[in-house]
Amino acid sequence: MAEVDETEIMMNYHGDFLKGDKKDSRYPYCIVWTPIPILSWVLPFIGHMGICTSSGIIRDFAGSYFVSEDNMGFGKPTKYWRLDVDKVCSNGAATWDKAVHDASEEYKCRPHNLCLDNCHSHVAMALNLMHYDNSTSWNMMNLCALSLIRGKHVNWAAFLKTWLPFFMLCGVLGTFILTFNLQ
Repeated sequence: MAEVDETEIMMNYHGDFLKGDKKDSRYPYCIVWTPIPILSWVLPFIGHMGICTSSGIIRDFAGSYFVSEDNMGFGKPTKYWRLDVDKVCSNGAATWDKAVHDASEEYKCRPHNLCLDNCHSHVAMALNLMHYDNSTSWNMMNLCALSLIRGKHVNWAAFLKTWLPFFMLCGVLGTFILTFNLQ
């Protein structure tokens, strides 16, 4: 296996992911997202979120007192939102990794609450600790909205995994409504 030098990695950061990155679910400096069965079928903007280290290792608050590493609670990411390491206060990559680590250690001591303290809150804490974009007001609501707007699907299969159940549910519901309103 050929070694990749530091210069090539930094050039790649500003370009696209290396070929193996998406296959291996490596998304350096990214927030990743995957749908939650049933919940995301009805509300496709709600899903499970994690944050990646500078090397692309996914950390996500997957349940009470548990932060997983490279094994997201609801499967591989279907969307990613690449953040700019240059918007991290002070030492870039080192600060990024320390913030992700510190947020993960904090969330290993917390119970999971679907509505108030969840995977989005874990990601928000990491962004607040690193003062990403000179802000300490990251929260689950703005992360949900921004990941919906700025997130990119990993591939077409991921797009279908995210949206197809919702569109099928809408189709069934629309057919049901039309059937009873036309009689």
